[in-house]
Amino acid sequence: MIKFKTSAEIESMKAAGAVSKAALRCVGAAIVPGVRALDLDRIAESVIRANGGVPAFKGYMGFPSSICCSVNDQIVHGIPTDDVVVKNGDIVSIDTGAIVNGWVGDNAWTFFCGTPSLQDKELCEVTRDCLKIAIKQAVPGNHLGDIGHAVQEHAERHGFGVIRDYAGHGIGREMHEEPSVRNFGHKGRGIKIQEGMVLAIEPMIVRGAYQTQVERNRWTVVSRDHSTAAHYENTVAVTADGPVILTSDGKGPWCPLEGGVA
Repeated sequence: MIKFKTSAEIESMKAAGAVSKAALRCVGAAIVPGVRALDLDRIAESVIRANGGVPAFKGYMGFPSSICCSVNDQIVHGIPTDDVVVKNGDIVSIDTGAIVNGWVGDNAWTFFCGTPSLQDKELCEVTRDCLKIAIKQAVPGNHLGDIGHAVQEHAERHGFGVIRDYAGHGIGREMHEEPSVRNFGHKGRGIKIQEGMVLAIEPMIVRGAYQTQVERNRWTVVSRDHSTAAHYENTVAVTADGPVILTSDGKGPWCPLEGGVA
């Protein structure tokens, strides 16, 4: 069942979105050659808690960490352990979530460590654009298929694969609510988008084929052909005036590091 939010509830969700974005921004600023993924996780948790939030991922269905840190061919749900050390040329997808006053904010970004390859840079630029295009489709009267089609058309036009096995989702008091927001589909198909929906829209795009597999830790998802992957996400409210990004710039909450994401 889809849980529609009132205007007041959507406004309340902005606090969680801002804290989640602040954590994401701080982690992104700390990604340099030699940094350990576990240190990135600690940064995120400290930012979330310092701003009155609780890490949404930690303990969720047994997940052990405050962030997902997915490097290169890892698509989503990478576990930030002490032995994961980021190297120059890596692309690093960071997914953060924060709970504030019972509401959840969820967002992700793929960062460059040092200088990426031209191919990986293009992948990230196209995936970021997929997110922007998808968000524009989140208006009353459209269908979820319009979001999926927008992502698929843009990614495949540039020669990239669109992940089928994982999708965006509704979000609110729970991190994962109905409906599922796929990154592929047909215009005018699927559930009609209505005012009051809040969606986590998150294109996951790969340089190669879209097939995936899960690593032995039962969490980390990688591309089966080990091609590099990018992942971008925002929490978006559907309003009569158009889509509103709830995981906004996040400059209000405390962050000990400078840096940002577009």
